[in-house]
Amino acid sequence: MASVTISNVGKSFGAARVMQGVDVSIDDGEFVILVGPSGCGKSTLLRMVAGLETVTSGDIEIDGRRVNDLEPKDRDIAMVFQNYALYPQMTVAQNMGFALEIAGRPKAEIAAEVRKAADILSLTPLLARKPAQLSGGQRQRVAMGRAIVRHPKVFLFDEPLSNLDAKLRVQMRAEIKALHRRLGTTIIYVTHDQIEAMTMADKIVVLNGGRVEQIGAPLDLYDRPANLFVAGFIGSPAMNVLPAAPAGDALLVIDRFRLRRPDAATGTTLRYGIRPEDMLIGGEAAVEGIVEVIEPTGAETHLTLRIDEHVLTMVTKERPAVAAGDRLAVSLAPGRGHLFDAESGIRLAGC
Repeated sequence: MASVTISNVGKSFGAARVMQGVDVSIDDGEFVILVGPSGCGKSTLLRMVAGLETVTSGDIEIDGRRVNDLEPKDRDIAMVFQNYALYPQMTVAQNMGFALEIAGRPKAEIAAEVRKAADILSLTPLLARKPAQLSGGQRQRVAMGRAIVRHPKVFLFDEPLSNLDAKLRVQMRAEIKALHRRLGTTIIYVTHDQIEAMTMADKIVVLNGGRVEQIGAPLDLYDRPANLFVAGFIGSPAMNVLPAAPAGDALLVIDRFRLRRPDAATGTTLRYGIRPEDMLIGGEAAVEGIVEVIEPTGAETHLTLRIDEHVLTMVTKERPAVAAGDRLAVSLAPGRGHLFDAESGIRLAGC
């Protein structure tokens, strides 16, 4: 196990600067997820930690040792790729033990390490099969087993679940989390799926345009987003963001909802954000909207409402007897909203 320190790291491809001044500190044994939209730099950052991309500026340290100029094989890391990268002509056992074989380990040691990893990953009955005879989830387990047998200081995962169907992704999320608890190894994991990030990580790093927007525990990011980007990216469905303005001792949200004005509401270019589950049916000072879309999911109902020219998403555990085109009175849960500066995007206060 090892800590990883990323200090003021930048990356350029020719004249294009894709990462700028990235600082991330990862503790020994921590499960950290890099998340963000396509093109934000998360996979590039992971590949720089792995040694598959050079660092243009700044430093990367693994277990206190600067690794900028070390080859991937000398960094004591193991990487699990999106496409599994298994050798089709080899059996599961041969795939898992190949790196040890290349390193010149004794056959008895390789067999013991493969058996141990196979037991952890429930692969023992499949050791004689070839990748073509396996399901997607089984192939991903083999790729993980190939990493485990090496006992690396750091595991790197590059969108490992993106090729799996929805049900299998849920299962594999639980398995990877259980594997982390069992091994206690430092993990850096890249995904574009913020649900994966929320359910698996000890700490999330939100990237956007090659910069770090916020670092924190999943619920900290959800409950206290640093800015409008994080507020909109973390959470599904996304946070509703609406124009707001101070009016005496009140805060007017889209000129229809009247809330108590927080001290931070000093400017006139403000945005008010509220999670879909924090919108209520009825309540004090409710405002009528037009129901546009109803999406029952079983445990919850998702509603799309239009109030004036603004479209809002609402999530409720109720099953309201409404149809598209009906009017529905809704209110904003007091104290559950967020106030942002419209120009900088920075969160000013809860409200």
